Amino acid sequence: MSQPQRIADVLAQLLARRGYANQQSAAAFGEAWSKAVGEPMCQYTRAGNLKRGMLEVTVANSTLMQELGYQKSDILSSLSQLLPDQKIRDLRFRVGSIV
Repeated sequence: MSQPQRIADVLAQLLARRGYANQQSAAAFGEAWSKAVGEPMCQYTRAGNLKRGMLEVTVANSTLMQELGYQKSDILSSLSQLLPDQKIRDLRFRVGSIV
C-alpha cells in the first residue's frame, strides 16, 4: 500500500498541471516590466515568457526595439531588483502585435 501524499504536494502538482503558476509569473513579469520601462514604453511593449534566464519582450515596432536595446542594462538592473527570485539574465526583443 502506498503512503498518503501531503496536501501541499498534491496542490503543487495540480497547479503545475493547470498552468496556474505560469499565469501568476506572467502577471508578475508584466507588472515588473511596466515599472522597469515606465509608462510611455509599457503601452507599446509586452513582457512574455522567461526561458533559461532570458525574458522575451514583444515590441510594437523596430524603432522602439532599437531604443530598448540601448536601455537594456538599465532595464535588466531594474528587473533584477523587482524580481530577484526570477534571475533574469538577458532580454530578447521581437517586433509583434501588442494586445
